[in-house]
Amino acid sequence: MSHYHKLYTAEDSAIAFIDFQPQMLFGVANADRATLINNVTLLARVAKEFKVPTVLSSVETESFSGYVWPQLLDIFPGQPVIERSSMNSWDSQEFRKAIEATGRKNIILAGLWTEVCVTWPTIEMLGAGYNVYVVEDCCGGTSVAAHEAALSRMVQAGAIRLTTIPALLEWQRDWARKDHYNNLMGLIKGQGGAYGVGVEYAYTMVHHAPQSAQKPRVVPAEKKH
Repeated sequence: MSHYHKLYTAEDSAIAFIDFQPQMLFGVANADRATLINNVTLLARVAKEFKVPTVLSSVETESFSGYVWPQLLDIFPGQPVIERSSMNSWDSQEFRKAIEATGRKNIILAGLWTEVCVTWPTIEMLGAGYNVYVVEDCCGGTSVAAHEAALSRMVQAGAIRLTTIPALLEWQRDWARKDHYNNLMGLIKGQGGAYGVGVEYAYTMVHHAPQSAQKPRVVPAEKKH
């Protein structure tokens, strides 16, 4: 059966975050950069919750790109970051070994910039027999055209496009599985945008669950209608 006809799981996938560094973010012009940071950190937190093997990599940190975002580093405290000089992660033997060490063939990729540091390793990893899933709203390009052209090139090579929310929900798959349910819902309520707001509303207004706020709001009785 083709991998196009299968869903990945937390047990058979790994994820790589490539070049989430300040100088790379400065050049992103296809998407709102605050939203991009939110998406990347949400995906990272859910990957950690599901214990999905994670690879972090950076390029030319002290000579050009700057340090990996602290928001991402703090999700994986103390985890080594693979430093490279090559724009193509797959040229790095250390990166290759880290991917191989996961033992997984389904690799989820996010990175900056889409047209270079995501596209190039994607094409070569596909050639090496990996199934590559590119989380496009966790990637940023130097223009809308560059981002879209890169996604087209990767799809032509055999990659699969997806976005943050379905990417992380594919690990959960079944709401009857409760081992990660509460933590996942907490992460989605905090960073899941409209979906997260909807979850909070359903919890509190429909199911009358406690509010997520550390100090919940209490409406005075005389103000209620």
